[in-house]
Amino acid sequence: MAGSAISVHALAFWQLLCFFFVLGLVHMARAQNQTSNPTAPPSEVSALNSIFSKWGISAPSNQWNISGELCSGAAIDTTRFVDTNYNPFIKCKCDATTCHIDQLKVFSLSVGGVIPDELWTLTYLYNIDLRQNYLTGTLSPSIGNLTLLQYLSVGTNSLSGQVPKELGKLTDLRSLAFDMNNFSGSLPLELGNLTKLEQLYIASSGISGVIPSTFSSLQNLQTMWASDIDLTGSIPEFIGNLSNLKSLRFQGNSFGGAIPSSFSKLTLMENLRISDLSNGSSSLAFLKDMKSLNVLILRNNNISGVIPSNIGDYRSLSQLDLSFNNLTGQIPDSLFNLSSLSYLFLGNNKLTGPLPAQKSTSLLNVDLSYNELSGSVPSWISQQDLQLNLVANNFTTESSNNRVLPSGFSCLQRNFPCYRNSPIYYNLSIKCGGPQITSRINQIVYERDNEALGPATYYVTGTKRWAVSNVGRFGENNNALYTSNSSSQITDNLDSDLFQTARISAGSLRYYGLGLENGNYNAWHLYESNHAVELADANLSEFNEEEVKQVIGVALLCTQTSPQLRPSMSRAVAMLSGDIEVSSDISRPGYLTDWKLDEVTGFITTDTPASKDEYSHYSSCTNTSIATDPNLKPINATRPMLQEDY
Repeated sequence: MAGSAISVHALAFWQLLCFFFVLGLVHMARAQNQTSNPTAPPSEVSALNSIFSKWGISAPSNQWNISGELCSGAAIDTTRFVDTNYNPFIKCKCDATTCHIDQLKVFSLSVGGVIPDELWTLTYLYNIDLRQNYLTGTLSPSIGNLTLLQYLSVGTNSLSGQVPKELGKLTDLRSLAFDMNNFSGSLPLELGNLTKLEQLYIASSGISGVIPSTFSSLQNLQTMWASDIDLTGSIPEFIGNLSNLKSLRFQGNSFGGAIPSSFSKLTLMENLRISDLSNGSSSLAFLKDMKSLNVLILRNNNISGVIPSNIGDYRSLSQLDLSFNNLTGQIPDSLFNLSSLSYLFLGNNKLTGPLPAQKSTSLLNVDLSYNELSGSVPSWISQQDLQLNLVANNFTTESSNNRVLPSGFSCLQRNFPCYRNSPIYYNLSIKCGGPQITSRINQIVYERDNEALGPATYYVTGTKRWAVSNVGRFGENNNALYTSNSSSQITDNLDSDLFQTARISAGSLRYYGLGLENGNYNAWHLYESNHAVELADANLSEFNEEEVKQVIGVALLCTQTSPQLRPSMSRAVAMLSGDIEVSSDISRPGYLTDWKLDEVTGFITTDTPASKDEYSHYSSCTNTSIATDPNLKPINATRPMLQEDY
């Protein structure tokens, strides 16, 4: 009995001992787990370090990469990836033992060179942001390895070559941006595989050709910005079937034909921008159910018909641009009473009738120039802070109306003979965007041109010798400057300061010589007679004649009468840099197709309507001197400056 009791106690002791032993092991394991953090695989560490080394940047050890561990600090805490205080930056996703780099940001750090191949080995990445750098070379087909990618942004770099078809393997992509690059070739058909895609940014990317029919599968697409690329053919009908679209931009392309009628199905549209369609005619009927529109830009699209009578139902509309079309009829009163509308551009149409009698106080930028509007001007045109351009219409200017008329208003109406008695002017010299200056070389006085201009303004000088008109808005910038200044000096030129200011415009910049005598103006006359090189500065000791001809050719193209004949800013830059040839299809610079110079009174303009969207494109005027044939004799000019030519 005694031995048996001892055995029972011994067994119990050993069982208790085993229990505590196991319990101790559990506590040790827990303690070890608490002191040992998950780490990134050596292959990912090596890849990221190699990428950063080749780009000349480093991982900040005070934010993440603490003690050499990449996935530490802000990389694994609640710090948001978009936090501007963290750049370059990564975010990691961790389990109990391992962390993987799943987000990478190298934003606007001036890194250059090619994208290292090591990037394509980080297969856990779902977000890459490499925008606004100086990256060159191609976008490697190996990008197809990153099948978890949802967000890819390589915009605003200098990437070139074909857009890789392997992007079509990234079927989880929600946002794709390769805008503002130097790619070539067409859009890959395989991009149609990205059926989850919601945002596509390809503007100014260098691609060309038609939009692939496979894009009809992008039914989740909400945003597509495709301006300033050489897209050809017609705008596809299937775009109208992408019913989730809210923002669409086709500006400065090479599309022809009409705006598809299928666009009437885009009832969620908030921001629609289509410009520069050729060889077709459209109406505004497709807008009928787009009542959510905030911005509508349909510039230079051969749109005819009238402004819809229900335009007052578009209560969210803040910007409307229907300029350079063939719209007729009167302006609906309801348009001027939209409480949300701030910017209205209806210039260069065939609108008739009077101005609406009332205007919303929020509508502060209005361009109605180059129409056939008539009647008296309402009292609201004297509203403070209002920018209003009524140049080239048929408004009456009787004395009872003069108290509210802007300065110089009568000089710029169609049928009013602006005061032009002797002497008649034969030259015009302007210091564009700057104060008056006298040339040190030939003593020419360049008159000041530093009046503040805005999105819908004009200015007539006190002497009524000349005027300037500006129309257009720089993107969403409400505080844009319409002059450009530089302190750079031009060598071997005594008048270097002449070139330190310029007028810039987002739309149309025009200069008018009021009462300037008709004649053969030097630039065109010399170009026409194959003596354009004589326009070069006589004080230049040597210069390249071909470059001079190139610059003059581009300048004359930019002053062509028809908007379709004027090159886009990016195309003008390409001509000046020699990337493409200067078009030989140049005719005499002029005004607009429905205007001509009166046989007595001269009227000189520089009309440069920009055909691009908000991607930093603008037209500009540097300092100008225009002279007529010096052999002409002075005459009195009392007839109207402008005359219709139908």
